[in-house]
Amino acid sequence: MAQSVFQVGGNFGSSLGPLLIAFVVLPQGQKSLAWFTLAALFGIVLLTGLGHWYKQHGQAIQKKHAAVKHTLNLSRKRIGGALAVLIMLTLSKYFYLASITSYYVFYLMQHFHTGERDAQLYLFLFLAAVAAGTVIGGPVGDRIGRKKVIWISILGVLPLTLLLPYVALPVTVALSVVIGLVIASAFSAILVYAQELLPGRVGMVSGLFFGLAFGLGGLGAAVLGALADRTSIDFVYKVCSVLPALGLLTGFLPDIHKPDVGEEAETMATVEVLAPLGSEE
Repeated sequence: MAQSVFQVGGNFGSSLGPLLIAFVVLPQGQKSLAWFTLAALFGIVLLTGLGHWYKQHGQAIQKKHAAVKHTLNLSRKRIGGALAVLIMLTLSKYFYLASITSYYVFYLMQHFHTGERDAQLYLFLFLAAVAAGTVIGGPVGDRIGRKKVIWISILGVLPLTLLLPYVALPVTVALSVVIGLVIASAFSAILVYAQELLPGRVGMVSGLFFGLAFGLGGLGAAVLGALADRTSIDFVYKVCSVLPALGLLTGFLPDIHKPDVGEEAETMATVEVLAPLGSEE
């Protein structure tokens, strides 16, 4: 859940992009975006405050979490294989998301002859569903397990993605919302699963998978753009519709069951950390 809360800010912010285009940029021009640099300035102020807070309390939090680390009875080869599977699942997710976020507007305008403003609003619905799915995926993964969420969120959307290029506009919009909602729940589960594979390497794992997420998204947009130039955007959506089939690789992931004692110790550690912070406030 913590990972989902962390990610939802970026996803929700991204979802507002099409609204800015529809209601600010299209009627007033790109220069109107200059006012939104104030939001970036506000973010700098917030992060400065957060940095001072973490300097005072971060080391204590890390020590508490280090005390409740659990070890897995998995060989290096098995852990390496699981990480490779997680990387392939990340690739399938972000390549497919790149096909929507980068080319959905053009697809709607060319395939259904929608206006640019309407197409941007439909893109907002998809990105808002991605933000909602990000929030939902965390607590669901805590309850039923990361692996089950990965199964459902990637392989579960395959029938919908295969159907998407062949349906009418209302069904296309509805399917894209459901796809965004479901597929977005995967990343927090993938990331936390990888962190559990390599306990004590939270920073390294987070850097690796966030770097892959952004990098694969950019690479996917470029590759799909080149493919669209050679063929058509319709063809790109047909090709991308099979990407969630890579979710079958989830079957190669080992089952990770965190001991109940560890969970209880972690909960107690969190309470011990937050208690003095609450008293200071």
